[in-house]
Amino acid sequence: MFRYPSRHHSGEFKLQVCSEIRAGVIGRNEALRKYDLSPNLLGNWLNRYDRGQSLMPSEDPSSIAEYEAKIAALERKVGQLTMEVDLLKKSKRQQAATNNDKSSVISGPKAAPSDGGAT
Repeated sequence: MFRYPSRHHSGEFKLQVCSEIRAGVIGRNEALRKYDLSPNLLGNWLNRYDRGQSLMPSEDPSSIAEYEAKIAALERKVGQLTMEVDLLKKSKRQQAATNNDKSSVISGPKAAPSDGGAT
């Protein structure tokens, strides 16, 4: 029984082969011969291609852990910045509320209107 040698193909190569077959540029049997591929392997690629799944090789676990750590750090930073924005909005509202009292450093607050009893 013939066994195909173990090889690794790039995601771009897999995408190119599947695109050529589905576009009718090349037939399935012709692709098997031209690229010396296993029929099962090509069938798997085409199934994944047709379902819209990625043909790229999976990431190694160490890089996934690095990405997860970066994501966690960015999520913390977003939380911190959100709290800062909320604090600035709150302080701006408080500032606006105190500025609406219409008092002046020179004249002080407005005088209360007289009830008419003083002459």
